[in-house]
Amino acid sequence: MKTFTAYVEWDPETKLYVGFVPGIPGAHTQGVTLDELHANLKEVLDLCLEEYEGSLEELPKFIGVHQLEVAV
Repeated sequence: MKTFTAYVEWDPETKLYVGFVPGIPGAHTQGVTLDELHANLKEVLDLCLEEYEGSLEELPKFIGVHQLEVAV
């Protein structure tokens, strides 16, 4: 069993939760609820990892989230 970190956003235009797993090509999806998004992310992650040919230890590792302040 391996734990992955997902990045989740709320899209006000589509009214959907959108999530992706950084470092895993194709591991992105959406859902109407957070529970649906969670289930969809697990499914797409399973599919992506089935196709992945390298070692799981070679995948990028989540380090953290940084907030940046910019003038707008």
